[in-house]
Amino acid sequence: MTQQTQGQSGTSGRTPEDMPTSFGFTRVAEGQKQSLVDDVFHKVADRYDLMNDLMSGGFHRVWKDAMVSYLAPPKSSASGWRLLDVAGGTGDIATRVVRRSNEAVEAVVCDINESMLSVGRDRAAKAGLSDLITFSQGNAEELPFPDKSFDAYTIAFGIRNVPDIPKALGEAHRVLKRGGRFLCLEFSEVDIPFLDKVYDTFSFNAIPPIGKWVTGDADPYQYLVESIRKFPGQERFVEMIREAGFERVGYRNYSGGIAALHFGWKF
Repeated sequence: MTQQTQGQSGTSGRTPEDMPTSFGFTRVAEGQKQSLVDDVFHKVADRYDLMNDLMSGGFHRVWKDAMVSYLAPPKSSASGWRLLDVAGGTGDIATRVVRRSNEAVEAVVCDINESMLSVGRDRAAKAGLSDLITFSQGNAEELPFPDKSFDAYTIAFGIRNVPDIPKALGEAHRVLKRGGRFLCLEFSEVDIPFLDKVYDTFSFNAIPPIGKWVTGDADPYQYLVESIRKFPGQERFVEMIREAGFERVGYRNYSGGIAALHFGWKF
């Protein structure tokens, strides 16, 4: 790996073409990013919710609830409605969706990281949801599911870790039925003056040290705060979703753009 001389969000650049070779602010060889990201999530799997609490000040829970409310899953099992939650190994989003539906729908969680899936399976079993939530190991860039298999595709705080985002978006479009919905919740670009500086200062100066204090390792948290600054801004990501074939694409900012919910339909 070769370290780039980049600073905080103003100089990190949000160029999607760089994502396959950007491990945070570090440039890596093509094909190397996925194994490095896997290592990060092997390390944090048992503390995944804590990781998101640290990075969002606990607001990730509010944002996830808002995402599920916007999805509005049906409350009738007669619909045969199915969700695919990608990069959702711990089952956090899938559990919320199933419970919001009054346990009327089914969810499949797909994640490339077996450590994350193991946590998810244990949680689903403890919650009594193993019959409604299944877990499958797979790559977002090459989903192991047939065409037109799902009514909705969700991904929360995961797509920025995918090396080839356009390929993952194409796969999302492929596995959705006609009329299916795509929802992506991700840390994004703050659009409120002063808040962006406060958020950057907190992210870079507080999160890695706190992560080290809590888990004994600051490196995963350093990568995660850097990866946010490499992810395309809201308008550029809208374009990428459209380029994948989705229609009626848009986004909603949460907390001044600290996070954003992007969405689209497959017609």
